[in-house]
Amino acid sequence: MDILEVLLRGVAAGAVLTTAVAFLRSAQAGSARWTGALFCVSVAAFAVHSGNAETHALGVLHGPVWMLSAGGTAYFWLFAVTLFEDRPLSWELFLPALGMTLVAAVGAALNGPTSNGVWIVHNLLEVALVAHATVVIWRSRGGDLVEARRTMRGPFMLTIALYCIVLSGLEIGWSLGFRPPWLTLLQAAILVVLSLLGATTFLEGRSELFGPGPQPADDAPPEPVAPQDRPALSRLEALMAGGDIWRREGLTIGQLAAEVGVPEHRLRRLINGALGFRNFADFLNARRIEAAKAALADPANARAPVSALAFDLGYASLGPFNRAFKEATGETPTAWRIAALRSPKPE
Repeated sequence: MDILEVLLRGVAAGAVLTTAVAFLRSAQAGSARWTGALFCVSVAAFAVHSGNAETHALGVLHGPVWMLSAGGTAYFWLFAVTLFEDRPLSWELFLPALGMTLVAAVGAALNGPTSNGVWIVHNLLEVALVAHATVVIWRSRGGDLVEARRTMRGPFMLTIALYCIVLSGLEIGWSLGFRPPWLTLLQAAILVVLSLLGATTFLEGRSELFGPGPQPADDAPPEPVAPQDRPALSRLEALMAGGDIWRREGLTIGQLAAEVGVPEHRLRRLINGALGFRNFADFLNARRIEAAKAALADPANARAPVSALAFDLGYASLGPFNRAFKEATGETPTAWRIAALRSPKPE
């Protein structure tokens, strides 16, 4: 059984490391390329570290491998939010991984029932992160403009969620004293199946999944516009430039498609393929943030609350506006307004 387990864990580690190399070799930009590779390396670390014979053979690599393994679920969460929400990397996104690693370190440093209790907390945190990642994947499905990513949301969400929850449940049982001899072999078999499924999924269509974001306005469009799509594109551009539809709170791509007069799936393809946007929120934010910068730089609005400006631009609350503005400019709306009002105006 030990030889079979070592073989299974080796296959799982090899499959995810191959996927990690493929991510890193991809010519496409995007945070998900790096977080996907990091998640794969953490899965390989878990596959090796959680086995008895493999753990003893690590030697000086035991510490780094253990750290990657301890934060594996947090790296999955990081991969999910950057892949499905196109979130740029920031230090705040690494806080869950740091927290998971610190909790694991406490559990490893203690002994007896206290140690088991800390590990149960670690496993419950894993379940919480998986649950939040599942919410992220489901919540952002409506605005996803990348067809390959839309198609894989359901299988990805179900497979990874079940995997993490089952393994966390087994580890909780282990901490409570449920330690049958077949448990680690079952864990290794699950790892092999999901690692091979992940490799099959992500080694195909990487250019669509991790493609570049919106192009600058003076660049050529990401792909040629088909003749039959040009009238719809013209109507879309005229609608966005001439009206205030993008200020409408809760605007959906279905509502915009009705205004343009095309089916929703066709509008998704048009915004993604011809304009280069990967999700509908970014498409709206491009217009809204430019309007926000103009309003914030206007001395007539110097005393206007930022929240009132956010509502006027179509945001349901101040939080999403602040995040979108900071992602686009690197500054908060308040800091940007102070700097803009202090800068000398051209004569």
